[in-house]
Amino acid sequence: MARPRGKAAARKHQRLLAVITGMVLLGVSATLVLFAFEDSITLFYGPSDIIEKGVEPGQRIRLGGLVAEGSVAKGDSGEVTVFVVTDTKNSVQVSYRGILPDLFREGQGVVMQGSLKAGGTFVADEVLAKHDETYMPPEVADALKRAGTWRHAEDAAQ
Repeated sequence: MARPRGKAAARKHQRLLAVITGMVLLGVSATLVLFAFEDSITLFYGPSDIIEKGVEPGQRIRLGGLVAEGSVAKGDSGEVTVFVVTDTKNSVQVSYRGILPDLFREGQGVVMQGSLKAGGTFVADEVLAKHDETYMPPEVADALKRAGTWRHAEDAAQ
């Protein structure tokens, strides 16, 4: 009778080892996946965040804010557009090569993806503009709220 108990105990021990090994492998694979995606994860920053948090030049981020009035200018060739994005506390100059969205204009909310150059200019490779008069990208609204300058669309209309 002692023998069957030994086989049962050995099977339980093997199952326990299999479960522990599976958990360790799952943890290792999850860690590897997170490290692999680390470079492709882009965080959202407002102009004040860039200054306060010290974003490193070359780091890929998303920048959002309002296009400053009177700041939009085309380069000599017409391919590059330079403008300023602000959260009304701080501003960042942006350079974009390409065709801007139809709804892009001064005073409107935008979210861009790109990287910061050493001189402080943000080089965007994608620009997204809001799609109607009352919509504000959530990231831009949050940045404006953090900066203490948020005005809801109904408040701004009054």
